[in-house]
Amino acid sequence: MVAGPVTAGCGTRLPERDFADPPSATTSAAAPVRVGIVTSATSPVGGGAFSGPRDGALAYLDALNAAGGVNGHRVEAVTCDDGGSGVGDNECVRRLVDQDRVFALVATSALDYAGAPYVSGKGVPDIGGIPIGTAYDTYPHLYGIYGSDAPRQGTPGWGGTLYAGTEVYRWFKERQQARTAAVVYYNQSASARYAQQILQGLRAEGYRTISEQVDFALPNFRAVAADLRARGVDILFDAMDTHGNGQLCRAMQAAGVTVTAKVTNVQNWASTVPADYQGAAGCRNALWATSGSRNHDETGHPAVAAFRDGMAAWQRAHGKEAGQFSQWQLEGWAAAMWLADALTGCTAGGAAPDRGCVERFVGRAHPYDARGLLVPVTFTALPDPPATRRTCLSVARWSDAAQGGRGGWVTQGGDPAADCLTVPQVPYRP
Repeated sequence: MVAGPVTAGCGTRLPERDFADPPSATTSAAAPVRVGIVTSATSPVGGGAFSGPRDGALAYLDALNAAGGVNGHRVEAVTCDDGGSGVGDNECVRRLVDQDRVFALVATSALDYAGAPYVSGKGVPDIGGIPIGTAYDTYPHLYGIYGSDAPRQGTPGWGGTLYAGTEVYRWFKERQQARTAAVVYYNQSASARYAQQILQGLRAEGYRTISEQVDFALPNFRAVAADLRARGVDILFDAMDTHGNGQLCRAMQAAGVTVTAKVTNVQNWASTVPADYQGAAGCRNALWATSGSRNHDETGHPAVAAFRDGMAAWQRAHGKEAGQFSQWQLEGWAAAMWLADALTGCTAGGAAPDRGCVERFVGRAHPYDARGLLVPVTFTALPDPPATRRTCLSVARWSDAAQGGRGGWVTQGGDPAADCLTVPQVPYRP
């Protein structure tokens, strides 16, 4: 995440010369723009675990089309559930690219994005995807929701080495005086890889670290809770889904384990906390979450209010419980907005949508912030990895007392675009 000035959002224009479109890449100016959304809606992690970005993007496109679309073009979404497998993902991207002939992908949330090289090889822009794996730091034409400094020439990061900042761990060390940290994760490749990245960052910031691996099928969270108490852990991180976090919290509650902060990932930053952590009020009220996007419960911000209104309308229209929000929904909404803003400039004056034009908008040097929903994002393609970087972040804490006693996430640290730290970039190999 890179700090930078706030952009204008919808209608932002590049110079006309930057919108010169090669005829081979255009679609009919009168036709709707078809986009694909690949989601691990069903997966070994659990039903619906990865559906938030898809739902947020669909809600944004519904609102966009109700308002007339993009310069008269409807933006139509075609979705595909890859089942959380590499085989399923390859089937999805080939169907969307070759059969449905989508103009772009948006808000991808794939547990195993095995089809990424095919998407890139076909020159299909993938805008605002969730970087669950390494694809968004590996391939051209792929633009993750948090940006990237990597060259993206077919190898992860720089020659197979990726770099992650320590801003989250610095933030908690400085603001909460945390010193002893544990990381709980599954014996599953993506979870273990993310956990090792967290552990490296914690060590770089001088924490005493404890690693807690649990079996994905039969996790023994009671043993984890007992070990946390015995070792005097004051801050807890995880690389697990919401269901696992709920089980862990209940085990901690039963064992009388308390921590200063239980820091979870963006996937678990949702309004379903009371149900997900039922029976674990102490642990629930120690929940913190961090990301590169503005808190979805920050209702006083106009872009957040627009997201919540549009999301609730989409939920009602599709027979879902209205008023249940998540950070991944907000990021999916922002991803669809990003693509729509690019198309707005690229189709001005009756021009046909063009992939090259959209990529010039998304990959430009001027940061994009989705009207303040995202920490400003860029794709700088640095030839060498930076040793340090000034990075901004969004931090929130759950409180049962928020929102008139209904419970909610309370923003910590002020505006995410201004809550920034200069921190080292820690190398790791995926």
